[in-house]
Parts: sequence; C-alpha cells; structure tokens
Amino acid sequence: MVSERHNELRQLLQGLAESLDISDAQYEAAVKHYEAVGDWLSKDDSPIVVHDPQIYPQGSFRHGTMIKPFNDADKYDIDLVCELKALKKENVTQKQLKDMVGDRLKANERYRKMLEEGKRCWTLQYADSARFHMDILPAIPDDEINGIAREIGANLAQSAILITDRELYNWQRSNPVGYAEWFKERMRVQFDAKRMLLAKSLQASVEDVPEYKVKTPLQRSIQILKRHRDIMFKDDQDGGPISIIITTLAARAYDNEADLLDALQNIVNKMPGLIGRVEQGNALVANPVNPLENFADKWKRHPELKTKFYEWIQQVRVDLEAALRAGNLTDMIESLKPRFGDRIANEALEKAMSTSSKAKSLVPSAPRKLTRFNAPHRQPPLWPVRQSHSVTVSGQVKSNGDWNGFSSDSTPLPKHLDLLFRANTDVQRPFNVFWQVVNTGFEAERANGLRGEIVPSKTAGVGGLTQKESTLYTGKHWIECFIVKNDVCVARSSEFVVNIQ
Repeated sequence: MVSERHNELRQLLQGLAESLDISDAQYEAAVKHYEAVGDWLSKDDSPIVVHDPQIYPQGSFRHGTMIKPFNDADKYDIDLVCELKALKKENVTQKQLKDMVGDRLKANERYRKMLEEGKRCWTLQYADSARFHMDILPAIPDDEINGIAREIGANLAQSAILITDRELYNWQRSNPVGYAEWFKERMRVQFDAKRMLLAKSLQASVEDVPEYKVKTPLQRSIQILKRHRDIMFKDDQDGGPISIIITTLAARAYDNEADLLDALQNIVNKMPGLIGRVEQGNALVANPVNPLENFADKWKRHPELKTKFYEWIQQVRVDLEAALRAGNLTDMIESLKPRFGDRIANEALEKAMSTSSKAKSLVPSAPRKLTRFNAPHRQPPLWPVRQSHSVTVSGQVKSNGDWNGFSSDSTPLPKHLDLLFRANTDVQRPFNVFWQVVNTGFEAERANGLRGEIVPSKTAGVGGLTQKESTLYTGKHWIECFIVKNDVCVARSSEFVVNIQ
C-alpha cells in the first residue's frame, strides 16, 4: 500500500515539474518563430532553396524536457537543425555549408541584427520580452550509415546527419530525429496511455491532442533532475552533468512506471549502473542512435566530471529520502527548497495542496455575508477557521520611485504600479502564512487573470508576512491574509480592496 508520505511527495514532485514547464504560449511562440525562419530559408528566391532546406527542433524542446531558466534574466535555449536535404558531402565543405545558411539569414534585415556565430551554430537572439534564443545547426544527410544501421536498425539510422564544427576538420555525426524516436519509444506505454486520457478529458480524438501537451513520468523525472543539477552546480556550471547524459541514462533506466515518485527513485537508483566501461576503464554513455559516440568522452580528460556525477546522483537520493521522512507537507517542501528554489517549491506546494485529499476533506468555514466579495472563482478556506487571533493588512504603492501608504477601497490607482502588502498578527510563531488575491472585471477575465486561489506566501520578508503585487487590470480587486497553525486558520484578515483605473 502506498504511504501517505509517498502520495504527498509525488504530488509535490508533480507540482515541481509542472512549475518548471514553459507555458503553452511560449511553446507556440517558439514554434511560430522557427517556422518563420524555415519559411525564409526556403523561399523561392532563396539561394539555398535548391538544396531543400528543412528546419526542425532537437534536444529538450523536442523531447518535452525543457525547463524554465533558474534565473529570470536568462533565456530559453531552443535548439534547431537546418538540414539541406538535397546536398551531398562530396559537394560542400563544413565552412561552405555554414556560410550558406548564415548568408541567407543575414539577407533578412531583422535576422541580421539578431544573428551571432558560434562554433557549430548560428544563434538568433530574440528580444528580451521573448526570453529565448534559437541555435540553428547547419547539417546535411549522412549517407554513410550502413555500419550504424546494422547496430540500431535502418529506421533510426536513416535520419542521421553530418554537422559543421569550425574547430574540427572532420564532419561530425549526429541524429537528433533518431534520438527523439528512441526516447519516445522508451516511454511509449505511458505516453500512449496519458495521451488517450487527455483526449478523453478534452472530448477529442487522440490525434488531435498535440504531443507536447503529454508529459510522462520519464519526462517529469528528467525535468526534476535537471533543475536539481542546476541549483547544486549553480556556482560550478561546467561541473554539473550535461543534459544529454541525464536524459540518456534516465530513459534507459525508465521502466514505464505510472507513478512519478516510483519512476524517479528507480531512475536515480539505476543510472550509475548503466554507465559502461571502455578501454582503460574509461566511462561510456553511448549515444543510443550512434554507438560510436560517447556522451561521457570528456570524463576521460576531466575525471572530476565523473566524480561530480556520482556525488550529484547520491545527493538526489539523499534529498528524496529526507523528503519522505518529513513530518508533514510543509516540512517536506522546506526540505526541497534548497534543491529546487523557493519560488518553484512554493508553487509546487500550492499545486499539491489544491489536489491533496487531506485539504479537500477539511471542513470549510461558512462564506462571509458581504455579497460584493462572493466571486465564484474565490476559493473557500482550505482549513477550519477558528479566529482566536487577529491579522490586519496594510498597503503601499510605489510611484515615481517612492513608496506611499494607501487605504483599502480608496481612490483608484493607475495601472502598472508596484504594490506591497504587509500583514501584522498577534499569533505566536511558528505559523504558516497564506494569501489570496481575487481579481474581478472584464480585463482580468479576458487575460485569464481572475485568480482567487489561496496560496502559500512567496516572499521571505518578515517570515512571509509581505506580499508583492502590481496594478494590472481595471476594476475592483482585493487581497486577504490567512495565518494557519496546526492545520487550523487561527487568524483571517478582512478584504483589503484595491481599485484600479
């Protein structure tokens, strides 16, 4: 029988992974941009159109394992291949191939301003508001695949490509399409099952459900492992295990478990044993669609990378065990914060609490009588409310660089101003702080910004007793603070009303 702690940690891990996802809007924007690049490369007047240019994604964007950057200032990295399908190796050099793609990109005034050259790729640096850049890898088909085909099968081998590298004389081999197919096959059972369930919930056919909307425990596990690595090696970014090693070993270890925690524990336990050995005991993590490529080849020249990999995987085990030993859901998330970051962990707790059977079973308090606050999207309290103490909320608004206090239900404020709310309570520590923001009006509804959920405090200020917001939508909105002790709401503020022009 699965323990309550197991279920709680599984819910938290699911919330962590979901919080690491890029949004549907970001995904669709990236697809729109790379399709536009493809259209430019293949226009009738393009000098390379005779070579049948095809552009397609590779890496985490294609595998469904992309995660948000750890730092809000960083950009998403979208990896693309520009394959000139009709061009042969004997008719072009690496430099010529790279220049052909680069010259066509430079012929577009917009792309020219965004373009940067790398060792292998051309990079398009989109505006900060888009928060991503695209690495475009020039490639041609690899026609010398007979040896590889015997090893991995003709279906996977036929998508092999040759890629440019200005620092290496010989053409380099790759096969991102074949790798993606291999990766998908490793999770086929769960992928098909989840896609079918999603189609049923949407009352749509399976074929109408976009593949990027389906996330298996394998993909979620990889997202969690990558963020754990990012934070553990935040001061040693070159020392952490590279994503392709994590993805390959995790996919090999995955046994199509339906439960996320079971999958993650199995993956973490099996990964070290899946690292092979080659001559002189060097580590081997073979590319499953190109056995001649060793993803761990750098470990031979830098043995410290191998040591750091084993230290990291052991730390993941330790952190999962510590979370399972936690006394309650709050302690569990506190144990995970150092490894995943406060913001992502708090979002995960919010998601877990919204689905927790324990939270759902708690008896809600009676609704307040003030009818103007009875919004249908306003979540009722998650705990019994026994107001044995008090909590009050005050507000400040930042205008022209200065912070000034303002009162509840006062004169409407302009849009795009920063707000800071402070709670003052007589409850003795320890306690947990939750906030609820409820927006109303057409603008908020149209922007899917009505909110209304009760969420754990996301700011560390004064032990969570501060909450940062901003003025975004015209209308009447309000914020409340809840002080929870021993799973009981012992203090609840009145609604602090914010009017916005």
